[in-house]
Amino acid sequence: MTTTTTYIAFLRAINVGGRTVTMERLRTLFAELGLENVRSYIQSGNVFFTTEGSAGRSDRAALTGRIEEHLERSLGYPVPVMLRTVEEVAELLAAEPFRGVEATPDVRLVVAFLSEPLPAELARPHRSPKGDFEVLGADPGAAYVVIHLQNGKWVTKDMFGKGYRGSVTSRFLHTTEKILGAARKG
Repeated sequence: MTTTTTYIAFLRAINVGGRTVTMERLRTLFAELGLENVRSYIQSGNVFFTTEGSAGRSDRAALTGRIEEHLERSLGYPVPVMLRTVEEVAELLAAEPFRGVEATPDVRLVVAFLSEPLPAELARPHRSPKGDFEVLGADPGAAYVVIHLQNGKWVTKDMFGKGYRGSVTSRFLHTTEKILGAARKG
């Protein structure tokens, strides 16, 4: 029996640093890979699509590699991709990783989607020496970070230490909730 899986692709390096791509072009690039029901949400690189087959780890790694290779070849620069199923994002949000923490004008709640789990030596919870962020917790696919703006700016270089070799793309908690809602509408 074949199953259909709906993925959310959280892309890094889309429409930042002078690297501009329209969502129409991005949807076309995903469709060129034979992915179905391709849609996007806002300009920051959030793409939904369905595919036939299992959502197993090796299948996901192969699919991620195909997408990253196609995007780099087509756009001329690497675009790290963090794939999550709609169910995984729903479970992440249902776990309320920021329970008891309030977003304010100087505090942002951020879901950092990870390509690789955080290093075991990064204790959690972890607060940066400058106090500009706290990693409240993590699972293999995401870290839950409270950002304390410094002079109104988000400055979190090397958030997970120089030893972290994976890719990270971040979304505000409220944006992640909206992304999930939009993905479910398909």
